[in-house]
Amino acid sequence: MIENLPLKTIVHDGLTIEGYSRAAVQTYWRIPELKVGFDLGGSPWSFMGTPTFLISHAHLDHMAALPAFVARRRMMKMEPPTIYVPAKVVEPVERMLHSWQKLDRGRMICNLIGAESGQEYELSREHVMTTFPTKHTVPSLGYVIWERRKKLKEEYQNLSGSEIRDIRLSGVEVSTEVRIPIVCYCGDTAPQGLDNCDAVYESKILITELTFFRPEHRKEKIHKFGHTHLDDIVERAERFKNELIILGHLSTRNHESQLRKAVEKRLPEEFRKRLELWI
Repeated sequence: MIENLPLKTIVHDGLTIEGYSRAAVQTYWRIPELKVGFDLGGSPWSFMGTPTFLISHAHLDHMAALPAFVARRRMMKMEPPTIYVPAKVVEPVERMLHSWQKLDRGRMICNLIGAESGQEYELSREHVMTTFPTKHTVPSLGYVIWERRKKLKEEYQNLSGSEIRDIRLSGVEVSTEVRIPIVCYCGDTAPQGLDNCDAVYESKILITELTFFRPEHRKEKIHKFGHTHLDDIVERAERFKNELIILGHLSTRNHESQLRKAVEKRLPEEFRKRLELWI
């Protein structure tokens, strides 16, 4: 295995989260079991087998490696990947890939989908993805992956197996679909983006940003440029019901040890038990 970019890995409830995220450097994530990744600021060789990527926005540190990822899959004779991007940037992304096709003299083939806010997209028989608006300086989206399960309708739960079978054979639907938010990815966003979607606070796994944390960092300026401050997380601490909260995208102006001290001091213990700082 070629390991050409840094990766951190954590496993939660049968899902492996891999990636790296540092503001203005690179951000890339994937969950192999779901065959889905988020953002392509870099493209580790091991990510090549992941066929679907959900791009939150088109800043370089979140999308610069898209041409390399598409070209590598073609070089290895793999199926073209499916790439979701905010609908407003589809046309310039297509032009960018076409430019690289001329430079590289190799076809840039992918299934490029312009995702609209508030829509649903099918990923597999077991999973669907929904989108929600985030707040950044360029068009941006957050993504929620939902697990679909079949549950016996309440009115049939006291019947025997044979009775349920007979009802089903008669053509009556005895089950209903239940959806569970298992992963939410916010990308870069001001706190307004967190509040735009209930699943941000309810998904099993939340991946979002914590770019700034120092008291002298002016929140109004941070929010204007589409980022989140530690104060914003502290103000919402009781709302986070997630089993695992991943905070990444630390500013390069600060050292990770400083962030750890600030989090230890300011966030409640119950929150910190579920927190993973991606540094």
